[in-house]
Amino acid sequence: MSKTPTWFTDAVSVVPESRHTEVDGASIHYLSWGERGRPGIVFVHGGAAHSHWWSHIAPAFLADHSVAAIDLSGHGDSDRRETYGLDFWCDEVAAVIEDAGFDGPPLLVGHSMGGFVTIGTAARHADLLAGAIIVDSPVVEIDPEVRQARASDTFNKERAYDDPAGPIERFRAIPGQDVYLPYVKQHIAERSLRQDPDGMWRWKFDSSIFMPNRRTAAELLPQVTCRVALLRCEHGLVTRDIGDYMYNQLGRVAPVIELPTAGHHPMLDVPLILITAIRSLIADWDHSRPLHRS
Repeated sequence: MSKTPTWFTDAVSVVPESRHTEVDGASIHYLSWGERGRPGIVFVHGGAAHSHWWSHIAPAFLADHSVAAIDLSGHGDSDRRETYGLDFWCDEVAAVIEDAGFDGPPLLVGHSMGGFVTIGTAARHADLLAGAIIVDSPVVEIDPEVRQARASDTFNKERAYDDPAGPIERFRAIPGQDVYLPYVKQHIAERSLRQDPDGMWRWKFDSSIFMPNRRTAAELLPQVTCRVALLRCEHGLVTRDIGDYMYNQLGRVAPVIELPTAGHHPMLDVPLILITAIRSLIADWDHSRPLHRS
């Protein structure tokens, strides 16, 4: 196993505060780093993931920002619902923004399914956001994680384990990719299981999260009015054609930036490239005027 770099150990040593807010009868959990009353960044995970997918990313922004990472309902340490949908998840993000105590509207960063939630939040709660960054979210068709979940038993059987070591060792992202940094994978895997009162260990997501229709996000793209950027992973799901489609739907004013060598889950293989891309957008947006739709 490769040596764990200092930047990573320093990042995950910054312990976030665990907070909850209630949305439509469900307790929504989120992690919070940094001082309240600063400009904010909110990270939104992908399907079957959770807030700790960002816990090695978030501390990189604490010099100037307060940072939050949400567990959408049905994920992580948030409550489950009888049914799920984009509207619920967007309202949960809005509630975290209002609860987190930021100085002004924050930047919202969403990966994969979380990118769809980011699009929906930007369309439905535009006044709450300073900008949105969508990370490898292909909105023109059902994304591969949903297709795989519906076509196989990958997620539709809730598995229980008497020892967490096995599932942690076998942990993998859906859809899969060729490269994982082992120390990142280990850190996330260890935080992806919960021990229930019966003593058994289970994954921290509800298998029915994949049932909602994701195409709603494509319909919402033209309604996004805040500043927005698209990060496209070189070996990810957003092809150049999909990136062009999203660029046009967003009024041809959103930069489309490729993350070199990245798989669909850039926080697992190229986290420093991901951090640099987000930092670069923030630096530019801090002193430039936004383009507007013609």
